[in-house]
Amino acid sequence: METINFPDELLDIVDEQDNVIGQKRRSSVYRECLYNFRVVNAFVVNSKGQLWIPRRTYHKITFPGCLDFSMGGHVESGETYEAAFAREIKEELGWDLDQIEYIMLGYLTPLNHQISAFMKVYEIKSEESPNYNNNDFLEYFWLTPQELLTRIAKGEAGKDDLPKLVRLFYSD
Repeated sequence: METINFPDELLDIVDEQDNVIGQKRRSSVYRECLYNFRVVNAFVVNSKGQLWIPRRTYHKITFPGCLDFSMGGHVESGETYEAAFAREIKEELGWDLDQIEYIMLGYLTPLNHQISAFMKVYEIKSEESPNYNNNDFLEYFWLTPQELLTRIAKGEAGKDDLPKLVRLFYSD
């Protein structure tokens, strides 16, 4: 089996108001089951209201083979949410931020929203599937929010926060 080197980024550790109080390596954050770090996530949505939902590759350390957000990533130490969003869009989907239509859907915290990290969530409008990074994703589906929730309810594995955010931002 091919060995893949995973980045062990330095992440900012934050207090309950999202103020930086220290730094830790990503591996330590997950080993210690911390929730006081920052991430960005995005949904690609077409004009039919379908979400572009990829499946993670099986060599991922966390959630291998699971359904995922259209894009997601860690905010590295010293980086803003917005800079992380621009970087991750390029790395995972091959898009430049200045060439896409997007909005911020919300800013969420673990305490107030029972999610895994401090998070900014974005929505990208597109009729086209991204030219995604094959190291991140192995396939994708265009699904309505209800189709996605049904698949997960029937046992298909997805990232823990995925159904929570779909319900929050896309339920009627």
